[in-house]
Amino acid sequence: MKNKFFALFTTFTSLVAFGQPLQDAVKKTENENFDAAAIDFKGLIQREPNKGENYFYFGENFFKRGEIDSANMLYTKGAEVNATNPLNYAGLGKVLLAKGNVNDAKTQFYKAITLGANKNMVLLRKIAEAWLVTDNKNPDEALIHANNAVKLEPKNSENYIVLGDAQLEKNPTDGSGPIKSYKMATTLNPKSTAGILREGKLYQRGRNYQLALDKYREAEAIDANYAPAYREKAELFFLVGQPAKSIENWKKYMELNNSDYARYRFMSALYNNKQFKEASAEYENLKRQNFKNLYMERLAGYSYEEMGDKTDKDAYNKGLLALDKFFEMAGSSFKYIANDYKYRGLLLYHLGKDSLGQIEIEKAIVLDPAIKPEVYGKLGKIAVDAKNYKKVISYYEKKKEGDYKALTIIENFDLGKAYYNYGLGIRKQISEQKDELIKKKKPTDNPEIKAKETETVSIMIHADSAFKRVTQLNPGYILGPIWRGRVNSLLDPDVKSDSTKVFYEKAISIMKPEDKTGSYKSNLIEAYEYLGYYYVSKKDKANSDAIFNQLKEVDPANEKAKNYFNPPKPASAKTVTKPTGKK
Repeated sequence: MKNKFFALFTTFTSLVAFGQPLQDAVKKTENENFDAAAIDFKGLIQREPNKGENYFYFGENFFKRGEIDSANMLYTKGAEVNATNPLNYAGLGKVLLAKGNVNDAKTQFYKAITLGANKNMVLLRKIAEAWLVTDNKNPDEALIHANNAVKLEPKNSENYIVLGDAQLEKNPTDGSGPIKSYKMATTLNPKSTAGILREGKLYQRGRNYQLALDKYREAEAIDANYAPAYREKAELFFLVGQPAKSIENWKKYMELNNSDYARYRFMSALYNNKQFKEASAEYENLKRQNFKNLYMERLAGYSYEEMGDKTDKDAYNKGLLALDKFFEMAGSSFKYIANDYKYRGLLLYHLGKDSLGQIEIEKAIVLDPAIKPEVYGKLGKIAVDAKNYKKVISYYEKKKEGDYKALTIIENFDLGKAYYNYGLGIRKQISEQKDELIKKKKPTDNPEIKAKETETVSIMIHADSAFKRVTQLNPGYILGPIWRGRVNSLLDPDVKSDSTKVFYEKAISIMKPEDKTGSYKSNLIEAYEYLGYYYVSKKDKANSDAIFNQLKEVDPANEKAKNYFNPPKPASAKTVTKPTGKK
């Protein structure tokens, strides 16, 4: 984490009033106006270098913004300059809790309580808070100290706020105790923005969003500089699906708290609102400020994958670097989530490192099997962009697991094209093998070729099934029957059935007038060419004449129509070739 302690401690600005009261600096910290509070604390320490409270509350400022090491330095310094002040030992205990040293933390808390003779209300409250704000929470310990603080000073509103927090941590599903405590806090102090905010957050937990919003606005009305109110509003608006208002409140929050930590929170909001490009920009800004946070690296990795462009690998490289940094900072004991491995795997796939990517994807699926369809959907899209038809088939088949309904219309369409083109590739191999065998005057009906021919039939049937699902999902989509026509043309080269004809006729029937001259014109030409071929093969002159006349109207220069009506010499009969398959 960025160490601002030394910069703030070694320089002194004339902007700080020499007698800045401690309570004002503390209030700025509570308002999450951390940088402004830090300037005030620096001035207070300059004025009263032996006052332990100055160091403790300055340490609290850093702790609240996530800069634990800087907080620890200040608590340590405070204990050195005033060994009898118990608050800094409570701070040191909290740091130890944050680092997982629970027993050592208890030792520091005991030392603090001994010095405070269990009669220091603020100390008891701070120890209670310490048991609630790290990963090593203990609501039972928090309740003991919070209740003792209430007993010492039953008319102090802040004691009831901590008590409510401890009650909620003890039993998250029962809001009756916490709401009673928070209301007691606001009854004792109607201008307690922290108490009002807690009420709002409790209403939000209960999905009473309007009451929650009313409370946040109430806190904002009491103190327009109370940054947490804007933060909670931002998160509420995101929760109810109003991203614009969410971002608006985050920006207001940052006007009051433009620290690196605030910018990280803003980055998180942008990511949550799916503004991945903007989130990535904030990440780069934070990097320039030398801000270090493992969760920032995680979000950057996620964001760069989401915003990446197949034609520009730069975003994917940046994303992979960020996630690699995240894993490095988190270490082996960190409790990773499925998305960590999922996004790392996807980034590796984007960069052509498929084998490494698959390892990460498998880790993700082990942690959360439910993400399997999403993951293989994304991998399928990567393979589509790379025109790797075999992999498209593999990934989309894993996603659908026998049910085409599991795929979107686009995924079914891409799967159909992948099967079709993969089949064409095998047909090309067969043709080349036969040519070679003919040159060597060897038979072309060997088992290997027969097996491949059987395989292509199966592949084309799979292609037809995918395109069938496309037409089911969108009956008016012209390319659905067009592609079914192409596939069935290959399945029925000798025109033994009307299956292909039906699909091309269907494509023509659903075309709008504008389609026939617009982007679907080539598909219309393809349909007429096949139908012309069909009627010629059936020796149906009336229909073949009609079709080729229609083809001429659409495409006057069409070679097949020209050859039909004016066969090249020395041909004595009207001939037409079968349309070739298209990729």
